[in-house]
Amino acid sequence: MRVFNSLLIFVLFISLFIPGICNAQVLTPQVDSIPMRDGKKLAADIYIPQGGGTFPVILIQTPYNRLYYRLGLPLGFQKNLDSSPYIFVIVDWRCFYGSQGACIAQPNRGQDGKDVVDWIAAQSWSNGKVGTWGPSALGKIQFQTAREQPAALVCSVPLVAGSQFNYEEYFPGGCYRKEYADQLDALGYGLSPFLLANPVHNLTWQIAEGANLYPDQIKVPMLMIGGWYDHNVDVMTSLFNLLKSSGDPAVKDQHRLVMGPWAHGGFGQAQVGSGQQGELFYPEASGWSDSLALAFLDYHLRGIANNWPSNANVTGFQMGDNVWETFSSWPPVTQDLTLYLHEDDTLRESSPAVSSSSTSLQYDPRDPSPTIGGPTLHQDLDQGPYDQAPIVESRNDILTFTTPPLQQDVKVQGEVRVHLYMSSDRKDTDICLRLTDVYPDNRSMLVSDQVLRMRFRDGYTASDTAVMVPGQVYEVELTFDHTAITFPAGHRIRLDITSSNYPRFDANLNNGGAMYVAGDTLIATNTFYHETNRPARVILPVSDATIGMNDISEPSVLPELFPNPAHHHTTVRWPYTIPLGEVVKITCYDLIGNMVVTTSVDQQHLKFSTEEFTPGIYLIRMEGSGKSYTRKLVVR
Repeated sequence: MRVFNSLLIFVLFISLFIPGICNAQVLTPQVDSIPMRDGKKLAADIYIPQGGGTFPVILIQTPYNRLYYRLGLPLGFQKNLDSSPYIFVIVDWRCFYGSQGACIAQPNRGQDGKDVVDWIAAQSWSNGKVGTWGPSALGKIQFQTAREQPAALVCSVPLVAGSQFNYEEYFPGGCYRKEYADQLDALGYGLSPFLLANPVHNLTWQIAEGANLYPDQIKVPMLMIGGWYDHNVDVMTSLFNLLKSSGDPAVKDQHRLVMGPWAHGGFGQAQVGSGQQGELFYPEASGWSDSLALAFLDYHLRGIANNWPSNANVTGFQMGDNVWETFSSWPPVTQDLTLYLHEDDTLRESSPAVSSSSTSLQYDPRDPSPTIGGPTLHQDLDQGPYDQAPIVESRNDILTFTTPPLQQDVKVQGEVRVHLYMSSDRKDTDICLRLTDVYPDNRSMLVSDQVLRMRFRDGYTASDTAVMVPGQVYEVELTFDHTAITFPAGHRIRLDITSSNYPRFDANLNNGGAMYVAGDTLIATNTFYHETNRPARVILPVSDATIGMNDISEPSVLPELFPNPAHHHTTVRWPYTIPLGEVVKITCYDLIGNMVVTTSVDQQHLKFSTEEFTPGIYLIRMEGSGKSYTRKLVVR
């Protein structure tokens, strides 16, 4: 098992942090041991550019073996260390790998982080400024370190992570997130015994949740980077809002949130910041994670005047339109577009006009609906957007409700809610939903999923749980995680209803007995109603332009810059028809935020010259009518 875990960690590290390795060159860091307050020491690799002098430091604290960073550094530096304006210090967590000798029963990782930061600040190669970076577990420890408020810590960049330890992260809808817990066990965290001993929201959970939520104790700016296909979407957006509303007044206006079209990454999956995610490709998002992180770090650690403070509080990638948009807060103000389930398996704006209508499915726990993509973590599962049509939607244990081809774009920003009426012939069962974007070629690409274990329909405490009365109709509402997606004209919106999504969620045995123990496996017949007095519906938070789906004020897909890549002294066009009388501004920035050129235009096509550009990558922002769009331009 130890060999298997080491191999697993290696695969995770390679796929998350050092993509594109193509030769055997290995970096040779300075190796040191950092003393902790209890006298024990943590193993550290220190990467110092040649030439001497002092530098700001980027600290990475990892449970996944610091040695693998010798194959390449993050943030785009890879193996060209001498081009780095930063020193990298990479430390093994206490109890992991090089720091196993420092292991104690209940390590305080925040205190360890503070001790590391204090030690760095005292070194001759440090200029006294430290920033932190890292995804997932490497992100969570940044919050714990910041909570201890080390004097030299200036800023932090946690990716796909929050500080929280929440019941619903492990039991969404009251249902055990099996694949997630199994993978964490394989990585050495050993959480499943605790989780399975606490399957309801009890006092233990309340204490744990309170101990891991401390926005008022974060006193450094945070750049939180997440992905719409990640399992931490709601964790990150809720924590960001708390940092802005309840955080330390001195820094709460300096926090920023970036949400891209990304999954969690790891185990051969595309990492945060890459264009390829699942079966979809988002070239407009490629490299943005590193670019924005470096601009943030450059501003706070190096004092680079790169206009970083002018960045919006929230930068989000609008999937479907495939453009970056900016927001003062998340979610933005929207209106509800309600689509009703009908007896002919359609989703329509009109409410059902029949007095009696229902559809049933059979769910067999011995043959559950399989997990295909989504916000998974397990090494054996795909992550991100995958086509549900070939495997999930071709089975006989599913109900699908689909709109006709859309006549215009439907732009969704926020939480999609689903209101259902259902009955079962069993005392307990699950509702598993998948929201998909159906392409003109009939691909049904997963957007989000959700689950509800019916015994938890009234809440998650022990006193809330109640078995079902067979045949009784129950009214329930399920809410998907936050998303930002435009369903383009010609596409269709689909709701899949099953009673399993395995192994992402534990398969309900349908017997109403004790959960997560062996027992009788019963087939359930679950019935869903869509009639006048039981109007099942999907509620989409949409922009004003899509209300009623009758009027369109923007192009269905914002055109690309052309040519791109471009050469020096080239006229670049953005073939967008400007409404009569509208004035649009184009602003061009380099990757560290310096403005290259700005111009206001009110002609038929937007265009600008690259005469003032040197070879490199630029961000081109178009602003007008209260909206902004950003594209990446390569100049050769």
